[in-house]
Amino acid sequence: MTQTTPESESAAPTARRPLVELQNVNKHFGSFQALTDIDLTIPEGQVAIVIGPSGSGKSTLCRTINRLETIDEGGRILIDGKVLPEEGRALATLRAEVGMVFQSFNLFAHKSILENVTVGPIKVKGIKKAQAEKEAMELLERVGVAQQAKKMPAQLSGGQQQRVAIARALAMKPKVMLFDEPTSALDPEMVQEVLDVMVQLAREGMTMVVVTHEMGFARKAGDRVIFMDAGRVLEDTDPESFFTAPQHERAKNFLGKILAH
Repeated sequence: MTQTTPESESAAPTARRPLVELQNVNKHFGSFQALTDIDLTIPEGQVAIVIGPSGSGKSTLCRTINRLETIDEGGRILIDGKVLPEEGRALATLRAEVGMVFQSFNLFAHKSILENVTVGPIKVKGIKKAQAEKEAMELLERVGVAQQAKKMPAQLSGGQQQRVAIARALAMKPKVMLFDEPTSALDPEMVQEVLDVMVQLAREGMTMVVVTHEMGFARKAGDRVIFMDAGRVLEDTDPESFFTAPQHERAKNFLGKILAH
């Protein structure tokens, strides 16, 4: 009989609870099917990178996770075990647990940087202003723009604005962060400063779903690569396997083109 040693016990993988679950998710825009039979489970602490050609359904997938896009009947999306409601206060409550960072920064142009970060915690979560401002300054420090707190969004560079957008999402203390091509609207020299913040979040254990064309980031920070084309998941594997030995012909073609640049 084999005896179990303390070392072998500690080596056993710990099952992480599923934080985001998509079950039989389909999405039509009129007669066009944008998502087809999507089944995905993203456990707590995982960084899932979603890549694929333009029009493959990546952004639509990301936007369904907090119901910015509705899904067809018959499918379900769960956040930390709770089914994402279709509308109303229950949806707002659950949506507050899902932070989202878009291509465009979507900051309130008429509010200061500090106000942009505090408005959600104050209005949605009922946190007192002084506490919200204290936490907001800590987050702005974390993303490297604390010195810009009193400025208006138009006074900041694109990279700085996107880092503020990340801080604003983090201010709601989300369970999962969604990034929909967060660097695609940035000048090349600003891309790295945003990716650095995202790499740090990944290292801290934040659960993340990231739609991106940044292959270096995918290899460095991703735990998993989900490759999509024509609304379907064609590959779902670890970054090393995907980048060194893609299985699907469409993935091979995609990588051949994107890595050649």
